[in-house]
Amino acid sequence: MRSYLALVLLCGLAGGCVSPAKIPVTILAMPSDTSMKATAAMTEGERLFRSSDWAGAAQAYQAAASQQPTLAEAHYNWAVSLDRMGNKAEAKKHYLEAANLAPGNKVIWDSPPLRETGLNYNLRQKSYLDPTPGQRF
Repeated sequence: MRSYLALVLLCGLAGGCVSPAKIPVTILAMPSDTSMKATAAMTEGERLFRSSDWAGAAQAYQAAASQQPTLAEAHYNWAVSLDRMGNKAEAKKHYLEAANLAPGNKVIWDSPPLRETGLNYNLRQKSYLDPTPGQRF
């Protein structure tokens, strides 16, 4: 009986020490009604994002948003790219723009700055995607 209790206690302690898993942040696919010019820019942005060229991806998604300003996925992907570069202030603008354009999109509304109150985020963080120790997203 003692060994069983010790095992349960040990498992409980070990489980409490495990750090929370980071929520993977991915880019969004473009919808089928995307314009041809925006499609080219979104495709290029996806290629650059997957190769970790955040600046190039941000430029491509900016071009897609310029071609089709109502394309929430372009604004969201642009925000994720900016966030990867550490530009939180600019990223937040595009997370919010994407949310305004796609009020029912759960992925967009679950993005880091929208999960918070929006007013109490840590300005010293490099990125929403790199939480400070003990902070959960």
